Amino acid sequence: MVVAVPTSVAQTGRLLAEQAYLADHGLTVAVFLALTLGRPLLIEGEAGVGKTEIAKALAGGLGRKLIRLQCHEGLDVASAAYEWNHLRQMLELRLAEAAGEPRSREALTAELFAPRFLLKRPLLQALESYPEGAPVLLIDEIDRADAPFEAFLLEMLSEFQITVPELGTLRAGVPPIVIVTSNRTREIHDALKRRCLYHWLNYPDAERETEILLRRAPAVNEQLARQIVAYVQELRGRGLFKPPGIAESIDWAHAVLALGRHALDDALLADTLGVILKYEEDLAAVRRGLSDDLSAVPAKPKSWSR
Repeated sequence: MVVAVPTSVAQTGRLLAEQAYLADHGLTVAVFLALTLGRPLLIEGEAGVGKTEIAKALAGGLGRKLIRLQCHEGLDVASAAYEWNHLRQMLELRLAEAAGEPRSREALTAELFAPRFLLKRPLLQALESYPEGAPVLLIDEIDRADAPFEAFLLEMLSEFQITVPELGTLRAGVPPIVIVTSNRTREIHDALKRRCLYHWLNYPDAERETEILLRRAPAVNEQLARQIVAYVQELRGRGLFKPPGIAESIDWAHAVLALGRHALDDALLADTLGVILKYEEDLAAVRRGLSDDLSAVPAKPKSWSR
């Protein structure tokens, strides 16, 4: 069944909320405009603030296929868009030689580079048609890819097409919904940014983060949720190398419950710091002042309200 695209900002917010994604007004407007205008949405922000999850929520809410391209250093066209099945091509060539059928070079080339020999990778898969509607294409952590790969993306993000020299230009019948994320480890080229709508996703305030935590970890009681959020938000103000994100808050809540606990204390904090901090330098800095941490955590975050 094809799910209709939201026709208002309010409907967009409800669609995301139904997938347990609590977006603020700015992000909701950006997603609505991306859906309505058919433009890619570039979301930048710190790691763990929910950039990747927005694509998952859209795919789930709209009932669309999610196609994910995880970017990394050295990513090339063969991994991201397409490559030829050289093994099958060689087999076809051997069969043609064994049959002894006279064929011109042009005819043999046309057969070897037929669509049936094309291996479709995420970008080319996103241009295909699906019964449930255009897919959601997640181009995740574009800042990890090399600058030349960004140049290759320009055609895809502006025209929703990919040119395969042997076959010509392959276009999407209906453009995919494109979410591009970046942790901003390097600047994205202006040419790519101009092809996208843009949104900076920041850490939420204590009230919203507590609501997110209770939605994503419903077994957590409110007191524990408030403690976790208060402590995590306090850590973000310490200038750590990698402060914990919302994802770490949720992981921490699950970890505490897995240990059969329902409130934080010094011993539990010491045992579970590795859930929220992933660098030894950060762990060492926090452990030095661990004895004073829990006494400084309010039972109720300052911005919490009911």
